[in-house]
Amino acid sequence: MRRMRVARLASSEESRRSVMGITALKTALPRELLASVVVFLVALPLCMGIAIASGMPPAKGLITGIVGGLIVGWIAGSPLQVSGPAAGLAVLVFEVVREHGMAMLGPILVLAGLLQLLAGRFKLGCWFRVTAPAVVYGMLAGIGVLIVLSQAHVMFDSGPKPSGLDNLIAFPSTLIQAFGPGTGMQAGMLGLSTMLIMWGWEKLRPQSLRFVPGALLGVGIATGISLFMALQVKRVEVPDNLADAIDWLRPADLMNLADPAILVAAIVVAFIASAETLLSASAVDRMHSGQRSDFDKELSAQGVGNMLCGVLGALPMTGVIVRSSANVQAGATTRFSTIFHGLWLLAFVLLLSSVLQSIPVASLAGVLVYTGLKLVDLKAFRGLGRYGRMPMFTYVATAVAIIFTDLLTGVLVGFGLTLVKLAFKASRLKINVVELAGEKEFELRLVGAATFLKVPALTQALGTIPQGSTVHVPLGNLSYIDHSCLELLEEWGRSNAAHGTRLLIEPHGLKRRLEGRIYTTTGIGSGAA
Repeated sequence: MRRMRVARLASSEESRRSVMGITALKTALPRELLASVVVFLVALPLCMGIAIASGMPPAKGLITGIVGGLIVGWIAGSPLQVSGPAAGLAVLVFEVVREHGMAMLGPILVLAGLLQLLAGRFKLGCWFRVTAPAVVYGMLAGIGVLIVLSQAHVMFDSGPKPSGLDNLIAFPSTLIQAFGPGTGMQAGMLGLSTMLIMWGWEKLRPQSLRFVPGALLGVGIATGISLFMALQVKRVEVPDNLADAIDWLRPADLMNLADPAILVAAIVVAFIASAETLLSASAVDRMHSGQRSDFDKELSAQGVGNMLCGVLGALPMTGVIVRSSANVQAGATTRFSTIFHGLWLLAFVLLLSSVLQSIPVASLAGVLVYTGLKLVDLKAFRGLGRYGRMPMFTYVATAVAIIFTDLLTGVLVGFGLTLVKLAFKASRLKINVVELAGEKEFELRLVGAATFLKVPALTQALGTIPQGSTVHVPLGNLSYIDHSCLELLEEWGRSNAAHGTRLLIEPHGLKRRLEGRIYTTTGIGSGAA
């Protein structure tokens, strides 16, 4: 009887919670629907523009946006984060497609997604957040410059070149061609007007229309102008049937994963997508007071999404801060806004593909140029100056290396400089010999890390102390002391003990680790800990 009573109570409590959940959902649903429309309006031009910047058909970006909303939105560990194609991966995808072909992107994404899924399952999400901010900001700045350099050509109805340096060198030629016969200048004016509208809307947007994204407004006005003036510029190519844009992964393509270059590309995609996603999730958490992100669950969800995008032949996805911040600012409090935005993308592509086919490519390129400029975050660069010159140098070096070599090389340069900084910090030691009030009494002050690299400097400092002195060596300001420095102190104390010298090592925080040595060495005493 007691068990039955407990079971009835539990069932009653579960029913009550279910009713409360349904009531809360009904209350929040209008707000979630409004937020989803705002996110959809932000995502629509960006999905297509990022696909073009990646050297892929615009429909590929729309497929990724749909997967990010309908699939990843359900299982995400960061409920208010919106996933989709990201500018941060556009340069990498462009390089992969150029070097290996569009067909190889599928296997790369399947493996990258699997790595993300496993990383989430093994609770490795926090490790993707330890990347030095200088490297991340420098990486995004380098990517931003590359996007600007490549899409500046597309904005004049020309094609991008293979590398950032090639795009920079060829841009004067593109401008000259634009002033000649053809539609280059018309396209360029549409792209520039899109950028100008985005900038003006960002500065002057009235509060009552804050939900209207500048990118959509700019593309809409540019499209209207191009149709009204019947301009013969390049327009977006979107199939009438979305299924025609899907390139299913072939099992035979998976055999190419044995190629080391393909493996490296998959690892780089997984790392950069994961780092960008989790940095975005952290930023989203700071924007609201609701449910916090589960980084491991989010990482696994991104892995599922990227594996599915690989199977469908779409673009890779990450959590995107632009769409996510729009989601939060529009009042979203649950994951339903993210899911609905994916539904609106799907419905728009299925029912209104002819509208997409009227959009000038140059206008979308203008959106990407503006986005690329925003990625060069000078405010973040100045903020790094609070921590010294080295982080600022790392930022610049990472960005420059990405621009003039490739993304992987640039990131490795950034990590290398970070490790050099850590090694320098770890081996830094300040040495001062201070004469105390007592007769022939000195203190050897050590601050930092006493490693074998500092043995010569430590030897020189000990050589300045007169024989027959009492020398205090407090270790409380040391973060580390290795055996080479400790043996030097012991040997110096032993060799000078016959001349009346007393060496008093005061371990303080390092006492437990060192006391076995300092108490068993002849001629060396220990001060108070």
